[in-house]
Amino acid sequence: MGGGGGVEEELTAQETALYDRQIRVWGVDAQKRLSKAHVLVCGMNGTTTEFCKNIVLAGVGSLSLMDDHLVTEDDLNANFLIPHDESIYGGRSRAEVCCESLKDFNPMVRVAVEKGDPSSIDGEFLDKFDIIVVSCASMKTKLLINSNCRKRSKHIAFYTIECKDSCGEIFVDLQNHSYVQKVGGEPKPKELTYPSLQEAISVPWKHLPRKTTKLYFAMRVLENYESSEGRSACEASLSDLPAVLALRKDMCDKMSLSESQIPTALLERLLAAGKKQHPPVCAILGGILGQEVIKSISGKGDPIKNFFYYDAADGKGIAEDIPPPSSD
Repeated sequence: MGGGGGVEEELTAQETALYDRQIRVWGVDAQKRLSKAHVLVCGMNGTTTEFCKNIVLAGVGSLSLMDDHLVTEDDLNANFLIPHDESIYGGRSRAEVCCESLKDFNPMVRVAVEKGDPSSIDGEFLDKFDIIVVSCASMKTKLLINSNCRKRSKHIAFYTIECKDSCGEIFVDLQNHSYVQKVGGEPKPKELTYPSLQEAISVPWKHLPRKTTKLYFAMRVLENYESSEGRSACEASLSDLPAVLALRKDMCDKMSLSESQIPTALLERLLAAGKKQHPPVCAILGGILGQEVIKSISGKGDPIKNFFYYDAADGKGIAEDIPPPSSD
């Protein structure tokens, strides 16, 4: 990708020494690009804190955190960046407390707080960043930010990441992405064209492969339910199950999909989770997202296109390439 600037500047001796092991893995040019990349994370929770830790340790240029919500006891469950001491986190935002903790991981990375609401982010603000990661925001907000990323002349990579207890979803939009893939030991240039989030969720279900993971459909049902009820992201609970099942039937009827593709037991699990996140699953998702962001910055390795799902019930990670709707 074009983000992260050029690679003409040399790494300092301190950077070379600190990042020696990973330079051996992905090369000095990739490390240079990483050290120039600017990342914005909207929503600080268990998954995004794992991601932030990984890219700070890897040596990203700068990391900005946006989450004005005040820390509560519920945040202590999966967010390891928040000390279990109310005298430290009391009356402070998640972004402020997490920022303070992240600075200790790597003093060479600039970590800062961006105040504001992700739903009001405009395009000009986005120009400061190369990577945008959004979590626990409404679908309306995700679509707005993704659309604004695509309107900028600068190439901005967009990701969403969600964890509902033992299940997780990552969405990737790299727009037009050029990268190098090793084929038979030889580097070969490749290009991928990504659909936007709006395009990816607008594909009629009957046109999707029969093997499409059930989590894809379940997440869309819950998003539609929260949107139609005016709920915040991850706000639906098990008490909403009857209404969610009614919506499932309606959506499946309209999309010519069997309701068995969205098992009631799966919806129950997701609703029961609410905003709770399972720390081991957060670590897995945050690790994968960290790898994907490094791939997009460095232009090395096959990136995910365009959804990734993980379910601890079977321990499987599944990448789903959801093509944009046909123009026919």
